[in-house]
Amino acid sequence: MLVEVWRSGFLESVHRGSLVVLDAAGAPLLEVGDVRRPVLPRSANKPVQATALLAAGWRPRNDRELALGAASHNGEDEHRELAAQVLAVAGLGPDDLGCPPALPQHEGTRAQWLVAGRSPDRLAMNCSGKHAAMLSACVAAGWPTQGYLEREHPLQQAIEARLGEASGEPVSAVVVDGCGAPQHALSLTGLARGVLSLVEADPGTPERLVADAMRAHPWLVAGTGRDDTELMQGVPGLLVKGGADGVHVAALPGAGAVALKLDDGGDRGRLPALTAGLLRLGLPAESLSRWLLTPVSGGDGVVGQVRAAASLA
Repeated sequence: MLVEVWRSGFLESVHRGSLVVLDAAGAPLLEVGDVRRPVLPRSANKPVQATALLAAGWRPRNDRELALGAASHNGEDEHRELAAQVLAVAGLGPDDLGCPPALPQHEGTRAQWLVAGRSPDRLAMNCSGKHAAMLSACVAAGWPTQGYLEREHPLQQAIEARLGEASGEPVSAVVVDGCGAPQHALSLTGLARGVLSLVEADPGTPERLVADAMRAHPWLVAGTGRDDTELMQGVPGLLVKGGADGVHVAALPGAGAVALKLDDGGDRGRLPALTAGLLRLGLPAESLSRWLLTPVSGGDGVVGQVRAAASLA
């Protein structure tokens, strides 16, 4: 049990799962649940995936483009415009994207689209930055853009190999992600180890370039009102990346990394669990206070909280 939901002094619900905390050298500080069981990190794999795109020859014009290549963005105007620019530099356009059309995740932008009668758009899909970067890497490497989402494509083979190398373990399964790209199963320990390797890498390496770009442009990584963006803005040096179905990973140079998976695949318990793990790395509670407890509403007031369970204390 990682997270408890308390309402008026009554334990209403719990969220079960697994969580691992590694120190700066990659040694375990805390293991709760089965942290060696393969999970699907989903978008939490994106930071390491982006290093494979650089190794294939992709040369983004600036770190903003690189941050978007590892993003799960809101589909706000600047996100879509930047993804279109990445494609244009490679001589491609939105029709080359293999991700499905979507409405923007940002509530205000989506409402404007609905009022205007706009249809879902591939650029608005939260993974369009990753797909634009994948296609750009194919062009740079001389690989075909057709079929770039097939597991046998040289781009996907390079990504699979890179994830295994960074995590220190072989990819145990490959499935189809929500955006249509291959998704690679790793243990939580492997996920944490891989993201930690990015923030601990030497300056100028592909690993460090990705970490630095994401931390320099946290709004591009997620967007307005998103937890990943606000955590990276609030904690200097912290790299954070969430994934669908209850996965989150974070790493801080000189301190270590945290990775978790909630078995129910929900979002409600992720931040209390993640920040409890970050406390084990020595981060001060005041820097994490916004995320340690989630209020539970009752009537016009707050009657409880979502908080980390005793297993994480």
